[in-house]
Amino acid sequence: MHRLDFPDALPMQDEDIASFRDSVGRFLDKYATPEVIDGFRKAGIVARGFWEQAGRQGLLGLCTAETHGGAGGDFRHEVVLIEELGRRGFEGWDVTLHNAIVAPYLEAYGSQALKQHWLPAMASGAAIGAIAMTEPGAGSDLQGIRTTARREGDSYIVNGAKTFITNGQNADVVLVVARTDPAAGARGISILVVDARGTPGFARGRNLDKIGRSASDTSELFFEDMRVPLDCLLGEEEGRGFYQLMEKLPQERLILAVQSMAAIEHILGITLDYVKERKAFGQAILDFQTTQFALAEMKTEACVGKAFVNHCVAEHLAGRLDNTAASMAKYWLTELHGKIADRCLQLFGGYGYMNEYPIAQAYRDARVTRIYGGTNEIMKLLIARSL
Repeated sequence: MHRLDFPDALPMQDEDIASFRDSVGRFLDKYATPEVIDGFRKAGIVARGFWEQAGRQGLLGLCTAETHGGAGGDFRHEVVLIEELGRRGFEGWDVTLHNAIVAPYLEAYGSQALKQHWLPAMASGAAIGAIAMTEPGAGSDLQGIRTTARREGDSYIVNGAKTFITNGQNADVVLVVARTDPAAGARGISILVVDARGTPGFARGRNLDKIGRSASDTSELFFEDMRVPLDCLLGEEEGRGFYQLMEKLPQERLILAVQSMAAIEHILGITLDYVKERKAFGQAILDFQTTQFALAEMKTEACVGKAFVNHCVAEHLAGRLDNTAASMAKYWLTELHGKIADRCLQLFGGYGYMNEYPIAQAYRDARVTRIYGGTNEIMKLLIARSL
């Protein structure tokens, strides 16, 4: 596949990162062939054996400390993994949620016992992580959460339901956002670490049927008088959950921007390959000025996006990325992702509407990016608060 030249961020340029990129590429080329990816899509889930292979290759627990079984890397390693997945069109393996969202909550806020129990298992692939925020009646509005966790003796009794939970079918450990004090608003929200392997009262619903990202298992979760030990609380006291979420959401939103940027590079690459080969009226589609202008516009927009993403990555590595910038990155890159997917599909003509062409899959995968991680309407509200 043709690759377009894009600006690189200075923080990305060193021998360790280059070596890691080569390692990721070799692993994906060997174990994530188009046939394997297609099998995951048809099954609606990435096989656990693939997770275990990734763990043996050192692709799990990238930013987790070595003392907890991880690789001891930094966010650049997550970016490389995201980029290499995106460039192969492998949407739906939600390893970054596992690595860079679930594990950091445990490492930042979990007790030593929780860290020792879960982080080495997550780094090896023996345990897969998920976070359960969204509910049937509460999506982007985290303060609308209704799942409750009531103290009773040495346990919390959890009741409620979650939906659209990524890794929900595969997950062994689920971070459940619940109300420990229903009368306290945002200060009454806590996060509990739930062992999803046979805890009484925990049930998985169906693997949800989506229009895109079909390799990603996305589930309903149900809690009926589920008993969770008190020491499974994240943090030293109840009511810190909303603040913990706010502290970690900038990284999550930056991840979504990086994923969209990687997908944009993939989409432009497969489109350029197609328009060079496809003939119409006796010449390649690329030879038409309308095609050239369309691709020129998209490459320019993509380069602008890449420069902003790289800036945000550098700010994040320096500890300066705030929620406003992360929200802008998530909003703008996911909007661009959808726009470019649509325009590139048009260049494929009728073939773009055929499932056998990768642009069709890329088009479907793009749509959800403007919804998950907080809808883009919510991103605009967050940005507006900084005005």
